[in-house]
Amino acid sequence: MNNLAYNIDVFDHLKSGVLRLTLSDFRNYKFLRIETHKKIIVIHGENGSGKTNILEAISFLTPGKGLRAARLAEIKRIIIPENDEYAPESLSSLNWAVAADVFLGENTFKIGTAVEHCGREADEEDSFRSFEKRIVKIDGTKVSSQAELGKFVSAIWLTPQMDRLFKGGSQPRRSFLDRLVYAFDAEHAKRLIKFEHYYKEWYRLLKENKDDNCWLQALEENMATVGVAIAAARREQIARLNTFIENEPEDIFPSVRLELDGVIEKRLDTFPAVDVEDFYKQLLKKQRIKIKQNETADGINKTDFKVFYRKKKMPAELCSTGEQKSLLISIILAQTKCQTLYRGFAPILLLDEVVAHLDDAKREALLKKIVDLGVQAWITSTDPELFSSIKENAQFLEIKHNKVV
Repeated sequence: MNNLAYNIDVFDHLKSGVLRLTLSDFRNYKFLRIETHKKIIVIHGENGSGKTNILEAISFLTPGKGLRAARLAEIKRIIIPENDEYAPESLSSLNWAVAADVFLGENTFKIGTAVEHCGREADEEDSFRSFEKRIVKIDGTKVSSQAELGKFVSAIWLTPQMDRLFKGGSQPRRSFLDRLVYAFDAEHAKRLIKFEHYYKEWYRLLKENKDDNCWLQALEENMATVGVAIAAARREQIARLNTFIENEPEDIFPSVRLELDGVIEKRLDTFPAVDVEDFYKQLLKKQRIKIKQNETADGINKTDFKVFYRKKKMPAELCSTGEQKSLLISIILAQTKCQTLYRGFAPILLLDEVVAHLDDAKREALLKKIVDLGVQAWITSTDPELFSSIKENAQFLEIKHNKVV
Protein backbone atom coordinates (compact mmCIF):
# COMPACT_ATOMS: atom_id res chain seq x y z
CA MET A 1 0.00 0.00 0.00
CA ASN A 2 2.95 2.33 -0.64
CA ASN A 3 2.41 5.91 -1.77
CA LEU A 4 -1.35 5.60 -2.04
CA ALA A 5 -1.63 9.38 -1.99
CA TYR A 6 -0.13 9.44 -5.47
CA ASN A 7 -2.26 6.65 -6.87
CA ILE A 8 -5.73 8.11 -6.30
CA ASP A 9 -5.82 9.78 -9.70
CA VAL A 10 -5.24 6.50 -11.54
CA PHE A 11 -7.34 4.34 -9.23
CA ASP A 12 -10.63 3.26 -10.79
CA HIS A 13 -13.22 4.83 -8.52
CA LEU A 14 -16.62 6.46 -8.82
CA LYS A 15 -16.98 10.22 -8.77
CA SER A 16 -19.61 11.47 -6.34
CA GLY A 17 -21.12 14.75 -5.24
CA VAL A 18 -24.06 17.15 -5.37
CA LEU A 19 -25.37 18.49 -8.69
CA ARG A 20 -28.25 20.55 -7.35
CA LEU A 21 -29.02 21.62 -3.79
CA THR A 22 -32.37 23.07 -2.69
CA LEU A 23 -33.13 24.50 0.76
CA SER A 24 -36.58 25.39 2.06
CA ASP A 25 -37.12 27.28 5.34
CA PHE A 26 -33.65 26.18 6.41
CA ARG A 27 -31.86 28.51 8.85
CA ASN A 28 -31.73 31.94 7.16
CA TYR A 29 -33.01 30.71 3.78
CA LYS A 30 -36.66 30.82 2.78
CA PHE A 31 -35.65 29.20 -0.50
CA LEU A 32 -32.24 28.64 -2.04
CA ARG A 33 -31.17 26.58 -5.03
CA ILE A 34 -27.58 25.99 -6.09
CA GLU A 35 -26.56 24.31 -9.35
CA THR A 36 -23.01 22.99 -9.31
CA HIS A 37 -20.73 22.13 -12.20
CA LYS A 38 -17.32 22.04 -10.54
CA LYS A 39 -15.57 19.69 -8.15
CA ILE A 40 -14.69 22.58 -5.84
CA ILE A 41 -17.30 25.12 -4.77
CA VAL A 42 -16.01 28.19 -2.92
CA ILE A 43 -18.79 29.96 -1.00
CA HIS A 44 -17.76 33.44 0.08
CA GLY A 45 -19.49 36.31 1.81
CA GLU A 46 -19.52 38.34 4.99
CA ASN A 47 -19.64 36.74 8.42
CA GLY A 48 -23.22 35.84 9.29
CA SER A 49 -24.37 35.66 5.67
CA GLY A 50 -25.27 31.96 5.90
CA LYS A 51 -22.27 30.23 4.31
CA THR A 52 -21.99 27.58 7.02
CA ASN A 53 -25.73 26.92 6.78
CA ILE A 54 -25.22 25.60 3.25
CA LEU A 55 -22.58 23.15 4.45
CA GLU A 56 -24.88 22.09 7.27
CA ALA A 57 -27.66 21.41 4.77
CA ILE A 58 -25.36 19.13 2.75
CA SER A 59 -24.37 17.33 5.95
CA PHE A 60 -28.03 16.36 6.41
CA LEU A 61 -27.80 14.33 3.20
CA THR A 62 -25.82 11.83 5.29
CA PRO A 63 -26.75 9.84 8.42
CA GLY A 64 -26.45 11.56 11.78
CA LYS A 65 -27.21 14.87 13.42
CA GLY A 66 -25.53 17.14 10.93
CA LEU A 67 -22.55 19.43 11.01
CA ARG A 68 -23.63 21.35 14.12
CA ALA A 69 -25.35 18.44 15.89
CA ALA A 70 -28.30 20.79 16.32
CA ARG A 71 -31.77 19.81 17.48
CA LEU A 72 -34.19 19.54 14.57
CA ALA A 73 -36.39 22.35 15.89
CA GLU A 74 -33.42 24.76 15.94
CA ILE A 75 -32.86 24.56 12.18
CA LYS A 76 -36.11 26.03 10.91
CA ARG A 77 -36.07 29.53 9.47
CA ILE A 78 -36.59 32.37 11.90
CA ILE A 79 -39.18 34.93 10.83
CA ILE A 80 -38.79 38.40 12.26
CA PRO A 81 -42.25 39.98 12.65
CA GLU A 82 -42.83 43.43 11.16
CA ASN A 83 -43.08 44.94 14.65
CA ASP A 84 -39.65 43.42 15.46
CA GLU A 85 -41.08 41.56 18.44
CA TYR A 86 -39.94 37.97 18.80
CA ALA A 87 -42.92 35.62 18.78
CA PRO A 88 -41.96 31.93 19.16
CA GLU A 89 -45.44 30.76 18.21
CA SER A 90 -44.99 32.24 14.73
CA LEU A 91 -42.27 29.66 14.03
CA SER A 92 -44.15 26.52 14.96
CA SER A 93 -45.64 25.85 11.51
CA LEU A 94 -42.33 25.88 9.62
CA ASN A 95 -40.94 22.56 8.43
CA TRP A 96 -37.44 22.81 6.97
CA ALA A 97 -36.34 20.63 4.07
CA VAL A 98 -33.19 19.86 2.10
CA ALA A 99 -33.29 18.25 -1.33
CA ALA A 100 -30.49 17.35 -3.70
CA ASP A 101 -29.67 15.67 -6.96
CA VAL A 102 -26.54 13.64 -6.24
CA PHE A 103 -24.34 11.61 -8.54
CA LEU A 104 -22.42 8.41 -7.90
CA GLY A 105 -20.51 7.39 -10.99
CA GLU A 106 -22.83 7.52 -13.98
CA ASN A 107 -25.97 7.30 -11.83
CA THR A 108 -27.93 10.17 -10.32
CA PHE A 109 -30.32 10.03 -7.38
CA LYS A 110 -32.80 12.40 -5.80
CA ILE A 111 -32.40 12.65 -2.04
CA GLY A 112 -34.57 14.62 0.33
CA THR A 113 -34.71 15.07 4.07
CA ALA A 114 -37.05 17.17 6.13
CA VAL A 115 -38.52 17.61 9.57
CA GLU A 116 -42.15 16.93 10.31
CA HIS A 117 -44.11 17.61 13.46
CA CYS A 118 -45.46 14.56 15.25
CA GLY A 119 -47.37 14.01 18.45
CA ARG A 120 -48.35 11.30 20.86
CA GLU A 121 -50.17 10.95 24.12
CA ALA A 122 -48.02 11.47 27.17
CA ASP A 123 -48.22 9.48 30.38
CA GLU A 124 -50.28 12.13 32.09
CA GLU A 125 -54.03 11.99 31.60
CA ASP A 126 -55.39 14.12 28.75
CA SER A 127 -51.92 15.33 27.78
CA PHE A 128 -50.36 15.39 24.35
CA ARG A 129 -46.66 15.83 23.54
CA SER A 130 -45.46 17.16 20.19
CA PHE A 131 -41.99 16.58 18.80
CA GLU A 132 -40.00 16.85 15.58
CA LYS A 133 -39.03 13.84 13.51
CA ARG A 134 -36.61 13.69 10.59
CA ILE A 135 -37.82 11.89 7.48
CA VAL A 136 -35.75 10.76 4.50
CA LYS A 137 -36.74 10.06 0.90
CA ILE A 138 -34.63 8.53 -1.85
CA ASP A 139 -35.94 8.86 -5.40
CA GLY A 140 -39.32 9.82 -3.97
CA THR A 141 -39.64 6.79 -1.71
CA LYS A 142 -39.65 7.24 2.05
CA VAL A 143 -37.05 5.06 3.77
CA SER A 144 -37.21 3.84 7.33
CA SER A 145 -33.64 4.65 8.35
CA GLN A 146 -31.18 7.49 7.86
CA ALA A 147 -28.49 4.84 7.41
CA GLU A 148 -29.76 4.30 3.85
CA LEU A 149 -28.26 7.70 2.96
CA GLY A 150 -24.79 6.26 3.46
CA LYS A 151 -25.21 4.16 0.31
CA PHE A 152 -25.43 7.29 -1.85
CA VAL A 153 -23.67 10.16 -0.08
CA SER A 154 -20.76 10.38 2.29
CA ALA A 155 -19.41 13.59 3.78
CA ILE A 156 -16.70 14.64 6.18
CA TRP A 157 -16.21 18.11 7.56
CA LEU A 158 -13.96 20.53 9.36
CA THR A 159 -15.37 23.56 11.18
CA PRO A 160 -13.78 26.29 13.34
CA GLN A 161 -15.37 24.68 16.43
CA MET A 162 -13.34 21.54 15.73
CA ASP A 163 -10.11 23.47 16.31
CA ARG A 164 -10.79 22.70 19.98
CA LEU A 165 -11.54 19.02 19.37
CA PHE A 166 -8.55 17.79 21.36
CA LYS A 167 -9.40 19.91 24.38
CA GLY A 168 -12.17 19.22 26.87
CA GLY A 169 -14.46 16.19 27.08
CA SER A 170 -14.40 13.06 24.95
CA GLN A 171 -17.91 13.34 23.45
CA PRO A 172 -16.95 15.54 20.43
CA ARG A 173 -13.98 13.31 19.64
CA ARG A 174 -16.14 10.20 19.89
CA SER A 175 -18.71 11.74 17.52
CA PHE A 176 -15.93 12.65 15.09
CA LEU A 177 -14.66 9.06 15.16
CA ASP A 178 -18.14 7.60 14.65
CA ARG A 179 -18.59 9.77 11.55
CA LEU A 180 -15.39 8.29 10.12
CA VAL A 181 -16.87 4.84 10.76
CA TYR A 182 -20.16 5.71 9.00
CA ALA A 183 -18.33 5.96 5.68
CA PHE A 184 -17.29 2.31 5.83
CA ASP A 185 -20.12 0.78 7.82
CA ALA A 186 -23.58 2.17 7.11
CA GLU A 187 -25.06 0.03 9.90
CA HIS A 188 -22.93 1.87 12.47
CA ALA A 189 -25.43 4.75 12.60
CA LYS A 190 -28.28 2.31 13.30
CA ARG A 191 -26.32 0.68 16.11
CA LEU A 192 -25.58 4.01 17.77
CA ILE A 193 -29.27 4.97 17.67
CA LYS A 194 -30.25 1.58 19.10
CA PHE A 195 -27.68 1.80 21.88
CA GLU A 196 -28.83 5.30 22.82
CA HIS A 197 -32.44 4.09 22.96
CA TYR A 198 -31.57 1.11 25.18
CA TYR A 199 -29.38 3.24 27.42
CA LYS A 200 -32.07 5.90 27.95
CA GLU A 201 -34.65 3.27 28.84
CA TRP A 202 -32.23 1.52 31.21
CA TYR A 203 -31.31 4.85 32.78
CA ARG A 204 -34.97 5.83 33.21
CA LEU A 205 -35.90 2.57 34.94
CA LEU A 206 -33.02 2.87 37.40
CA LYS A 207 -33.68 6.53 38.18
CA GLU A 208 -37.35 5.77 38.80
CA ASN A 209 -36.35 2.85 41.06
CA LYS A 210 -38.27 0.39 38.93
CA ASP A 211 -36.06 -2.55 39.82
CA ASP A 212 -37.60 -5.06 37.42
CA ASN A 213 -34.60 -7.38 37.14
CA CYS A 214 -35.89 -9.22 34.06
CA TRP A 215 -36.51 -5.96 32.21
CA LEU A 216 -33.13 -4.54 33.22
CA GLN A 217 -31.33 -7.73 32.23
CA ALA A 218 -33.00 -7.72 28.82
CA LEU A 219 -31.88 -4.14 28.23
CA GLU A 220 -28.36 -4.89 29.43
CA GLU A 221 -28.14 -7.84 27.07
CA ASN A 222 -29.22 -5.67 24.14
CA MET A 223 -26.80 -2.89 25.18
CA ALA A 224 -23.94 -5.38 25.41
CA THR A 225 -24.64 -6.94 22.01
CA VAL A 226 -24.99 -3.61 20.18
CA GLY A 227 -22.22 -1.96 22.20
CA VAL A 228 -19.63 -4.61 21.34
CA ALA A 229 -20.56 -4.29 17.65
CA ILE A 230 -20.02 -0.51 17.90
CA ALA A 231 -16.65 -1.01 19.60
CA ALA A 232 -15.58 -3.54 16.98
CA ALA A 233 -16.45 -1.17 14.12
CA ARG A 234 -14.46 1.62 15.77
CA ARG A 235 -11.43 -0.64 16.22
CA GLU A 236 -11.61 -1.77 12.61
CA GLN A 237 -11.70 1.81 11.34
CA ILE A 238 -8.79 2.89 13.54
CA ALA A 239 -6.72 -0.09 12.35
CA ARG A 240 -7.60 0.66 8.72
CA LEU A 241 -6.56 4.32 8.99
CA ASN A 242 -3.37 3.58 10.92
CA THR A 243 -2.29 1.00 8.32
CA PHE A 244 -2.95 3.51 5.57
CA ILE A 245 -1.15 6.39 7.31
CA GLU A 246 1.92 4.29 8.12
CA ASN A 247 2.47 3.75 4.41
CA GLU A 248 2.02 7.40 3.44
CA PRO A 249 5.15 9.49 2.70
CA GLU A 250 6.13 12.39 4.95
CA ASP A 251 4.21 15.54 4.14
CA ILE A 252 3.73 19.18 5.04
CA PHE A 253 0.83 17.96 7.17
CA PRO A 254 2.07 15.83 10.10
CA SER A 255 1.69 12.07 10.23
CA VAL A 256 -0.62 10.86 13.01
CA ARG A 257 -1.19 7.75 15.07
CA LEU A 258 -4.72 6.99 16.22
CA GLU A 259 -5.75 5.08 19.33
CA LEU A 260 -8.91 4.12 21.22
CA ASP A 261 -9.16 4.47 24.98
CA GLY A 262 -12.19 2.46 26.02
CA VAL A 263 -12.77 -0.48 28.34
CA ILE A 264 -14.77 -2.48 25.76
CA GLU A 265 -12.48 -1.70 22.82
CA LYS A 266 -9.43 -2.74 24.86
CA ARG A 267 -11.14 -5.94 25.94
CA LEU A 268 -11.62 -6.84 22.27
CA ASP A 269 -7.84 -6.76 21.83
CA THR A 270 -7.48 -10.03 23.74
CA PHE A 271 -10.90 -11.70 23.98
CA PRO A 272 -13.46 -12.86 21.37
CA ALA A 273 -16.58 -10.74 20.91
CA VAL A 274 -18.91 -13.26 22.61
CA ASP A 275 -16.80 -13.15 25.79
CA VAL A 276 -16.69 -9.36 25.71
CA GLU A 277 -20.49 -9.26 25.46
CA ASP A 278 -20.73 -11.35 28.64
CA PHE A 279 -18.22 -9.04 30.32
CA TYR A 280 -20.21 -5.97 29.24
CA LYS A 281 -23.47 -7.41 30.61
CA GLN A 282 -21.86 -8.00 33.99
CA LEU A 283 -20.27 -4.56 33.92
CA LEU A 284 -23.64 -2.89 33.32
CA LYS A 285 -25.27 -4.91 36.10
CA LYS A 286 -22.56 -3.81 38.55
CA GLN A 287 -23.01 -0.19 37.51
CA ARG A 288 -26.73 0.06 38.23
CA ILE A 289 -25.89 1.71 41.53
CA LYS A 290 -23.79 4.36 39.72
CA ILE A 291 -26.84 5.51 37.76
CA LYS A 292 -28.88 5.84 40.95
CA GLN A 293 -26.06 8.00 42.33
CA ASN A 294 -26.23 10.32 39.31
CA GLU A 295 -23.05 8.97 37.73
CA THR A 296 -22.49 7.75 34.17
CA ALA A 297 -22.01 4.08 33.42
CA ASP A 298 -18.72 3.06 31.83
CA GLY A 299 -18.72 1.45 28.40
CA ILE A 300 -18.71 2.42 24.72
CA ASN A 301 -20.42 5.72 25.65
CA LYS A 302 -17.23 6.76 27.49
CA THR A 303 -14.66 5.71 24.86
CA ASP A 304 -12.11 8.39 23.94
CA PHE A 305 -10.47 8.90 20.54
CA LYS A 306 -6.77 9.67 20.99
CA VAL A 307 -4.57 11.30 18.35
CA PHE A 308 -0.77 11.54 18.46
CA TYR A 309 1.71 13.59 16.44
CA ARG A 310 3.78 10.62 15.23
CA LYS A 311 7.12 12.35 14.61
CA LYS A 312 7.11 14.20 17.95
CA LYS A 313 5.50 11.26 19.80
CA MET A 314 3.22 13.82 21.42
CA PRO A 315 -0.53 13.63 22.19
CA ALA A 316 -2.56 16.11 20.17
CA GLU A 317 -3.85 17.95 23.25
CA LEU A 318 -0.27 19.00 24.08
CA CYS A 319 0.47 20.30 20.58
CA SER A 320 0.13 23.93 19.53
CA THR A 321 -3.14 25.23 18.08
CA GLY A 322 -1.64 25.29 14.58
CA GLU A 323 -0.32 21.75 14.94
CA GLN A 324 -3.71 20.52 16.13
CA LYS A 325 -5.39 21.95 13.04
CA SER A 326 -2.77 20.33 10.83
CA LEU A 327 -3.33 17.00 12.60
CA LEU A 328 -7.05 17.25 11.90
CA ILE A 329 -6.40 17.99 8.23
CA SER A 330 -4.10 14.96 8.08
CA ILE A 331 -6.90 12.74 9.43
CA ILE A 332 -9.43 14.18 6.98
CA LEU A 333 -7.13 13.66 4.01
CA ALA A 334 -6.26 10.11 5.11
CA GLN A 335 -9.95 9.27 5.54
CA THR A 336 -10.74 10.67 2.08
CA LYS A 337 -8.00 8.66 0.34
CA CYS A 338 -8.73 5.55 2.39
CA GLN A 339 -12.45 5.64 1.60
CA THR A 340 -11.80 6.22 -2.09
CA LEU A 341 -9.57 3.16 -2.27
CA TYR A 342 -11.60 0.84 -0.03
CA ARG A 343 -15.15 1.79 -1.00
CA GLY A 344 -14.59 3.02 -4.53
CA PHE A 345 -16.05 6.50 -4.03
CA ALA A 346 -14.86 9.50 -2.09
CA PRO A 347 -16.67 11.59 0.53
CA ILE A 348 -17.77 15.15 -0.10
CA LEU A 349 -15.51 17.53 1.82
CA LEU A 350 -17.24 20.31 3.78
CA LEU A 351 -14.56 22.77 4.88
CA ASP A 352 -15.80 25.75 6.88
CA GLU A 353 -13.22 28.58 7.02
CA VAL A 354 -10.54 25.89 6.94
CA VAL A 355 -7.84 28.11 5.38
CA ALA A 356 -8.40 31.09 7.67
CA HIS A 357 -5.54 30.30 10.05
CA LEU A 358 -3.24 28.33 7.75
CA ASP A 359 -0.02 29.90 6.55
CA ASP A 360 0.41 30.39 2.80
CA ALA A 361 2.39 27.18 2.31
CA LYS A 362 -0.14 24.96 4.11
CA ARG A 363 -3.10 26.68 2.43
CA GLU A 364 -1.69 26.13 -1.05
CA ALA A 365 -0.69 22.56 -0.19
CA LEU A 366 -4.21 21.76 1.03
CA LEU A 367 -5.86 23.28 -2.06
CA LYS A 368 -3.52 21.36 -4.36
CA LYS A 369 -4.30 18.10 -2.53
CA ILE A 370 -8.03 18.69 -2.95
CA VAL A 371 -7.59 19.32 -6.67
CA ASP A 372 -5.37 16.24 -7.05
CA LEU A 373 -7.83 14.04 -5.17
CA GLY A 374 -10.58 15.00 -7.60
CA VAL A 375 -13.24 15.04 -4.89
CA GLN A 376 -16.08 17.49 -4.54
CA ALA A 377 -15.29 20.05 -1.84
CA TRP A 378 -17.49 22.85 -0.53
CA ILE A 379 -15.30 25.51 1.07
CA THR A 380 -16.40 28.70 2.84
CA SER A 381 -14.39 31.87 3.28
CA THR A 382 -14.80 35.61 3.72
CA ASP A 383 -11.95 36.21 1.24
CA PRO A 384 -12.24 34.61 -2.23
CA GLU A 385 -8.76 35.89 -3.15
CA LEU A 386 -7.25 33.15 -0.97
CA PHE A 387 -8.34 30.68 -3.64
CA SER A 388 -6.90 32.42 -6.69
CA SER A 389 -4.54 29.50 -7.36
CA ILE A 390 -7.47 27.16 -8.04
CA LYS A 391 -9.79 29.59 -9.84
CA GLU A 392 -9.76 27.43 -12.98
CA ASN A 393 -10.89 24.40 -10.96
CA ALA A 394 -13.49 26.05 -8.75
CA GLN A 395 -16.97 27.54 -8.89
CA PHE A 396 -17.28 30.73 -6.84
CA LEU A 397 -20.59 31.62 -5.21
CA GLU A 398 -21.14 34.81 -3.24
CA ILE A 399 -23.82 34.79 -0.54
CA LYS A 400 -25.53 38.10 0.13
CA HIS A 401 -28.95 38.94 1.60
CA ASN A 402 -29.82 35.23 1.91
CA LYS A 403 -29.23 34.64 -1.81
CA VAL A 404 -26.52 33.58 -4.23
CA VAL A 405 -25.44 36.64 -6.19
